Amino acid sequence: MPKSKVDLYAAIRRDSRAGLSGRALERKYGVGFRTVQKALSSAWPEPRKKLRPRATRLDPFKPLIDQILRADLDAPRKQRHTVKRIFDRLVDEHDADEISYQMVRGYVASRREEIRIEAGRGAVDAFVLQTHKPGAEAEVDFGDVTVRLAGELVTCYLFAFRLSYSGKAVHRIFASAGQEAFFEGHVHALNVLGGVPTGKVRYDNLKAAVAQVLGFSRQRVEADRWTAFRSHYALDALYCQPGIRGAHEKGGVEGQIGWFRRNHLVPVPEVTTLAELNAMIEQWDEKDNARRIRSRPRTIGEYFAAEQPLLAPLPDEPFETGRLFTLRVDRYSQISVRTNRYSVPVRLIGLTVRVMLHASEVVVHEGREEVARHERLIAKGGTRLDLDHYLEVLVRKPGALPGATALEQARSAGRFTPVHDAWWAAARQAHGDRDGTRALIDVLLLSRHLPHEHLVAGLAVALKAGALTADAVALEARKAAEADTAEPAEPEPLTVDRAKVTSLTARRLAHLPPDTRPLPSVAHYDQLLRRHRPDRPTTT
Repeated sequence: MPKSKVDLYAAIRRDSRAGLSGRALERKYGVGFRTVQKALSSAWPEPRKKLRPRATRLDPFKPLIDQILRADLDAPRKQRHTVKRIFDRLVDEHDADEISYQMVRGYVASRREEIRIEAGRGAVDAFVLQTHKPGAEAEVDFGDVTVRLAGELVTCYLFAFRLSYSGKAVHRIFASAGQEAFFEGHVHALNVLGGVPTGKVRYDNLKAAVAQVLGFSRQRVEADRWTAFRSHYALDALYCQPGIRGAHEKGGVEGQIGWFRRNHLVPVPEVTTLAELNAMIEQWDEKDNARRIRSRPRTIGEYFAAEQPLLAPLPDEPFETGRLFTLRVDRYSQISVRTNRYSVPVRLIGLTVRVMLHASEVVVHEGREEVARHERLIAKGGTRLDLDHYLEVLVRKPGALPGATALEQARSAGRFTPVHDAWWAAARQAHGDRDGTRALIDVLLLSRHLPHEHLVAGLAVALKAGALTADAVALEARKAAEADTAEPAEPEPLTVDRAKVTSLTARRLAHLPPDTRPLPSVAHYDQLLRRHRPDRPTTT
């Protein structure tokens, strides 16, 4: 049997030309006389007739609703009928007891805008195709994305800078959408593009740039640091209208963020740090140069190659994108930055330090010296501690180490490994809790001069040999460092003996010249033993 009505008509017309009668066609295809006649008269079926709208209980009241909606056109904006008010009037004034609120709501939802258009007051939404000059215009926006960062599902923010002519876009993911991320995203994008657009750059009214929206105009009170940043890079900003209408004014970057999220961030990426994810994003941006947007005849990269020479040059001097704070270190050796707390060395307790807050990290300076650097926390009310900052006080208070929050965070970050725990347990068993913990702290102090991986290797060898002193660990760590830096020699078929640990004192003595002096003698003191004391006189 034919699959569609068009196929049925074609089959009937074909069999009719072959000589079948009308009655035979009816029997063969199981249709009536009228269907055969319609098929023979036209190869294309007639469109199906629409059914007349079914009458409802609301029909007698529709003219009254229309009259109310037309009257609202001239009423004050805050004194127009709501659906609830229209329903109440129909029930109270016209005894419309058989209708429901849902019936009135559905009719008003579709009819209100139709009446505005009939009266010539309705705005017809239409989009006007735009042509962009190369190197002149760009669009900027943020979009939220979800990332599994170090095993935890967190919300981050995708910065996008898109050139309107070529469609070339540069992306960057940050922990926040604050002003620091806004600036750093611009700096990264402009450096990748190799220039600055000469015309308008479209923005929405994000707080990083706009301090206040002035009425319904396009005038804005800009943030001071944003004004300085724009002046440094000679950016000409155009702010879109608030709300959904403004989103249509920069539809290129809005669609770009959605496309990038669907094509590169699905499934949810799993990374250890945001730096790792941003390295992947740079590769994706490079690959997207080979993509064509819709029906364009050339790729994004080909359009950008023609656009890039028309961009304005970058300024010679860099712009400091971080925000500077002057903070006091509390008695817990911490500073509070934007609702989060970060550790600094204990020697700075009570002093004032300078803190530079960047989009992805926090840098602490004491004078001209950098004393701490932390990855910026994403959530509010968090604490990030570095165990190394507390080692000096833990030497005097070794009992505080097992329950220290800094130790727990070091374990979570992988800086305090199971090898550390095993060596610590063996040291406490051999030397006691206090001395064993102090030996571990001496080992941790070595990390200021030795790489972490070499120190862990030294701990493992020392633990295997039963050498539970910091000197032994330091010696084995230096051996591991020397093995890494030594030139690779040709392998020899020798049997490797079991690793032996030599004490640091014995190694130093082995390099000293031989001592030819005679051994000291105590024979001269023997005469003191042979000397007799005179008898004391007796008293009566």
